Amino acid sequence: MFLGLGLDDLMEYTEWQRRKWHEWLRPHGNQALAIGAGPHGDGRFESVGDLIKHIFSAEKRYIDRLSNRPLTDPATIPNNDIEGLFEFGRRSRGDLKEFTATFPAAEWDTSMEFVIMGYLVRVTPKKIVFHIVMHEIRHWAQIATLFRLNGLEGEFHDFLGSPVMGGEWKRQTK
Repeated sequence: MFLGLGLDDLMEYTEWQRRKWHEWLRPHGNQALAIGAGPHGDGRFESVGDLIKHIFSAEKRYIDRLSNRPLTDPATIPNNDIEGLFEFGRRSRGDLKEFTATFPAAEWDTSMEFVIMGYLVRVTPKKIVFHIVMHEIRHWAQIATLFRLNGLEGEFHDFLGSPVMGGEWKRQTK
């Protein structure tokens, strides 16, 4: 049974998460971005700032690929500046929205080939765009866990508590 959850819902959810994380990080300062990504990583990300930068730069670079543009160099994106990171995130999301609004409908299911991290990837634009938002959701959960493990408790970020598709989530008073 198809329930009607689609890309627009997932993009709205990730935009809500971005707003909440941006608001939460501001009072914690840039030092929150320096919290370690943990000993079990693959070595690409040393800090929470690196993970946030990765979320936004992956989104940007996938759209660069799909649009046949040169890849954005993530070395130019700060990993230690909350406002700089989230400004880059606004630009990358703007590119994603523009791409989804203008990409020809007849080409969404046409396979394309890319080399990504040394792998030849053959995939449709539709799958890449869904991957972008799912990739982000996974990394925000990872970031929330890193903050909890370092004694920083955040707000509830689950889809159920988001405004997407309606509903309400508030603490019950005794």
